[in-house]
Amino acid sequence: MTTRIHQTTHADQAVPAGRRITLEFHAGGEAIPGILLLPREPVPAPGVLLLHGYSSRKEHVSEGVGGSLMRHGIASLAIDLPLHGTRGDPLQAQAARNPLALMGIWRQGLKECRLALGYLRARKEIDRDCTAIAGYSLGSFLAVLTAAEDPAVRAVVLAAGGDLPAGTPLSAVARTVADPIRAVRKLRGRPLLMVHGTGDRTMKPEQAQRLFDAAEEPKELKWWNAGHILPAPAIDYAAEWLRERLKG
Repeated sequence: MTTRIHQTTHADQAVPAGRRITLEFHAGGEAIPGILLLPREPVPAPGVLLLHGYSSRKEHVSEGVGGSLMRHGIASLAIDLPLHGTRGDPLQAQAARNPLALMGIWRQGLKECRLALGYLRARKEIDRDCTAIAGYSLGSFLAVLTAAEDPAVRAVVLAAGGDLPAGTPLSAVARTVADPIRAVRKLRGRPLLMVHGTGDRTMKPEQAQRLFDAAEEPKELKWWNAGHILPAPAIDYAAEWLRERLKG
């Protein structure tokens, strides 16, 4: 069944490497704010869905990896995840401390990621057969779970991402709803890049290694001398890796 997606454009401006469009879209539910970066050439261009981390917002990933991708001739769509960016709601965030409410928000996030990919592929500037997904930290969980259920995703980048923490009751409950290990196995040969800091104390290196070990080839785990915040060269490396997979 075809999903009708409604869009509102708030700004459309020229930038050095192409166009930056601030917009929101929905399919009858809550509006999802986004930033779409379109390179001048090629048209249609490969497209990447960008998912930010916890307490972050779309601007951070759009200005970082999105800008680098655009210089490589790749479009990107960065969205504000539920309770983040312009969608921040202190009352709803307080309610989300309830595990059942948190699971509901998680399912909403996954649904919106699928809708965002559908929106990206529907644009005439995008090569609908050449899309990928990249997520940072919290966004990496959503990225691998979304890609697992969408075989049209050509490549996956997980930055500061990994498996759930081991040995905690909350992880055991979360795994029944969202299991990164099970998801990464469903990629079944689609290229995977993981970039991670050796000193990351938020998403520990062993969590990254555990997820990487569960994935099939082709895969790459690139380590950086950093903590949870990865350096600019890691962003450029991921952008170049995507360029090779999507434009090669």
